[in-house]
Amino acid sequence: MLLSLALIFTVGLILGEIFTKLKLPGFLGMIITGMVLGPHVLDLISSDILNISSDLRTMALVVILVRAGLSLDISDLKKIGRPAILMAFIPATLEIIAVVIFAPLIFGIGYLEAAILGSVLAAVSPAVIVPKMIKLMDEKYGQEKRIPHLIMASASVDDIYVIVLFTSFLSMYSSGDLSVASLVEVPIAIIVGVLIGALLGYILSVFFAKFRVRDTVKVMIIMATAFFVISFEEFINDFIPMSALLSVMVIGIAFLNQSEERALRLREKFSRVWVFAELVLFVLVGTKVDLSVALGAGLFAVLLLFIELSFRLIGVQLSLLKSKLNQKERLFTGISYIPKATVQAAIGAIPLMLGVEHGDLILALAVLSIIITAPIGAIGIDLTYKRLLQKED
Repeated sequence: MLLSLALIFTVGLILGEIFTKLKLPGFLGMIITGMVLGPHVLDLISSDILNISSDLRTMALVVILVRAGLSLDISDLKKIGRPAILMAFIPATLEIIAVVIFAPLIFGIGYLEAAILGSVLAAVSPAVIVPKMIKLMDEKYGQEKRIPHLIMASASVDDIYVIVLFTSFLSMYSSGDLSVASLVEVPIAIIVGVLIGALLGYILSVFFAKFRVRDTVKVMIIMATAFFVISFEEFINDFIPMSALLSVMVIGIAFLNQSEERALRLREKFSRVWVFAELVLFVLVGTKVDLSVALGAGLFAVLLLFIELSFRLIGVQLSLLKSKLNQKERLFTGISYIPKATVQAAIGAIPLMLGVEHGDLILALAVLSIIITAPIGAIGIDLTYKRLLQKED
């Protein structure tokens, strides 16, 4: 097991750094590390690690969601207004609809499996977007119309919206219940998730205000609380639907709105935790990829990805119809909404783990979406922002 960890850290970091030097997202190197070291190629990773890989990926997902919550200032959404709200929902919804229509035609899968696949593919990647938008803010591009803020805020809500839909579709698949009642459970799960997250965020904020606790310990307490919430979901779902992942994100949002100074310090701490979590997440998702399935999907997989991306870009343009952005700025916003990575890596293997039919195909397409869209989006942003956005003097 120690040798496996040494290989994961060493090879993952080296390949990640190589890809970064090539101006590509470093996590692509980490995925390749997992694919090569994993059971489908060299089989050098201990089964002890592979057996707990789902729990490790959940831990990484918690880090993603808490960081997103600590970054999501509700006042920013209010300032940006209607476009931010629409961009959080319309592009992802159209993308899922596209997959539900075309995936059964291309791959012969069922509509519910297609909905699960669509929800896996639909999220945009904060791992690519956030660093790029911070760079734009530092260089004063798009600041007048708050374009970087619009993209970051919308992307954060987009992710959690897709994750809530994903858990709802999985629940329907597991129960075999596709009735109207099962659809009504979705908004109930959202409301319960928000209420529990807001309450816990408020309690933690008050606790940290009254008792002096080191920031590192605060991170551990928040992580432990998130794990309790996720475990609690398994118990309470027998009585009332709840989205635990939404609760985890809302804990961060509530914390930020209670104390911005403490939230900023914690965000910095979670960013450091993410260095480790990112490596583990992307290497482990790489180990799950069966190359024969990915290659078997071939050009049909690429076709589906470009169809759903087309629907996403249409959704972005629809969301910005009555905004103050000009055509160049709208084009840039669409390019920024292309990359996929973190959410696909975090949830892509769950259907396979739960025995969903065609789960191996869902995972292969999730990884393929990362490999194709992350470089396109990252390079696209770098090549176009100076041409498409105005620089503030």
